[in-house]
Amino acid sequence: MHLSSVVGPMDWIENFSGLGQLEESVRRTLVDRSRIIKVPKDTVVFGPGKAPDNLLLLLDGTLRVQQVSESGREIVLYRVHAGESCVLTTACLLAYEEYSAEGITETDVQAVAIPKTVFDDLIAQSAEFRRFVFTAYSRRITDLFLVIEEVAFRRVDIRLAQKLLELAGREGGVHATHQQLATELGTAREVVSRLLQEFQRRGWVVLSRGSVELVDQPGLQTLSDAD
Repeated sequence: MHLSSVVGPMDWIENFSGLGQLEESVRRTLVDRSRIIKVPKDTVVFGPGKAPDNLLLLLDGTLRVQQVSESGREIVLYRVHAGESCVLTTACLLAYEEYSAEGITETDVQAVAIPKTVFDDLIAQSAEFRRFVFTAYSRRITDLFLVIEEVAFRRVDIRLAQKLLELAGREGGVHATHQQLATELGTAREVVSRLLQEFQRRGWVVLSRGSVELVDQPGLQTLSDAD
């Protein structure tokens, strides 16, 4: 992605836990040589076959990282929120590799773009910066193992009930298509549609175009707790 939307400089260090202990020279290098960018919602920030030019640290908004199979099936690996960095970008920068997944902004995003040359220099020179990078990396790797465990070993109906309860707003509704829910769970749209029809038959949900109304959350919770 071409990072063309740039705003003025700012001292953003305190927005990220773990960077507060940086040496003053390292702090100044980061602030002076990074850029603050704004990326609109639904923008593909990176994708397979492309190498990262920057490490992005999110100041505001949400980035979704997902894997797309050769057959076109998608699965959400994780999301990056304000105060976080993208572990896949970190891995690609460290290994000099290209991306194997894609990152898409779910909202308008404001982020710090740290150029690869700066990233390489500070990884080599600053123990505190290395600690920040690898702490975030290890936390996200743990999250990814949980995703693998869920997809490989847990029943889809239980996971769907949990996802609906997680996404439900105050009104008790989930604004998502069957395909979007399938992407969240790493399964086929047909599987989600069949399960939602069963949930509706049991009186747990009411289906309409592009949304799912939760009318019996205790029933869904019982299934969710069955794991």
